[in-house]
Amino acid sequence: MEEKRRNRRMVLNAHLVMKRLGDAEGEKVPVDIIDISKGGIGFSCETPLTMNAIYEMDLMIWTKDVIHTFVNITRFDSKKNMYGATFTGMNENDSGKIRIYEMFEQASKDN
Repeated sequence: MEEKRRNRRMVLNAHLVMKRLGDAEGEKVPVDIIDISKGGIGFSCETPLTMNAIYEMDLMIWTKDVIHTFVNITRFDSKKNMYGATFTGMNENDSGKIRIYEMFEQASKDN
């Protein structure tokens, strides 16, 4: 997959569930996060997702806080069963939490 990211991605062990925007009930689907940045997320998922569709997401981060946001599926690598998505409408407070984690990760790598 060609690199097109604007923000440095970080590996994060977290749990998230997604449901398709517009679904009344919405099926929650577990995914495995590969990496995350303030701009987007890479993950693998067993359930097929629709390209360019917006999904609702609850993302549990390292502090155990849950970030409620929306993602737009922008890429799919069928060989790796990996999706790429950009965050849509994430508020500044939640985006800041990811930026703080990014700073700590960079500092630990520099030492």
